[in-house]
Amino acid sequence: MSAREIKKVRRHIGMHAKKTVANTAIYIVLTIMMIVWLVPFVCILLESFRTESTYMVGYIIPKEWGFDNYISLLNSDFPKWYGNTLLIGLVCAVVQTAFVLAMSYCLSRLRFKGRKGLMNLILILGMFPGFLTMIVLYKVLSGINLTGANAPYGLMLVYCASSGMGYYVAKGFFDTIPRSLDEAARVDGATRLQVFTKITLPMAKPIIIYTILTAFMAPWGDFMFAKYIAHNTSAGYNVAVGMQMWLNTPQNTFAHYTEFCAGGVLVAIPITVLFMLLQKYYIEGVTGGAVKG
Repeated sequence: MSAREIKKVRRHIGMHAKKTVANTAIYIVLTIMMIVWLVPFVCILLESFRTESTYMVGYIIPKEWGFDNYISLLNSDFPKWYGNTLLIGLVCAVVQTAFVLAMSYCLSRLRFKGRKGLMNLILILGMFPGFLTMIVLYKVLSGINLTGANAPYGLMLVYCASSGMGYYVAKGFFDTIPRSLDEAARVDGATRLQVFTKITLPMAKPIIIYTILTAFMAPWGDFMFAKYIAHNTSAGYNVAVGMQMWLNTPQNTFAHYTEFCAGGVLVAIPITVLFMLLQKYYIEGVTGGAVKG
């Protein structure tokens, strides 16, 4: 073997060794991050099966196991809160998806006077924090009796009314679909609605699923506005508000801690299942919508 070939082999071995070390370091960091991320969830899961005490304790592994906490949930207001949140999520998933897709398609395909100004206006309005409108929204919802026990319907109205402003990702995805397909369909006599429903939407499955997932997940995490308009009426709570009231009551602080953990497990199940089943389309929707803006 010549000196040049030996040098080439050594260089190859060196590059392979560096790559192996780099990959090993990356895997170690990712493993540590995964452990840090999963530990709280594992603790909550274990605490949900603890039956010797409902209070917060200083250990993680339960001394006595059982389903008492989950049974207690069925005998409390939790099913009502869960039903409120599920109803809000399903309605928002349907209505918001319809609004966002329609808005995105119009801004992507149609050219009309004021289009740029409308997009800039929506962009500017989106920079303002949502809590600035809480007082005004409460006054409006209170005037039409959508607070307190009817808070879930008020939340659905507020969530869906402004959903068209979140068109950015969907519009970017529609921009990647060739306009020539629309033009060919129009030449064949198709209407705008037919082009949208029969040509564009079948090609936009990833962004549709992405929009449905984001619209469904948002109500599960809302706490501030949901508590504000429910104002201590248990029948109008969603799971976030109801479980927070459990966790910290004036008389018995953390008295329902294990029930809180059991409720957290049940709340996480729908989101986890949906995301695991539709993760592929979720990622395609995000990456596809980020190509153009």
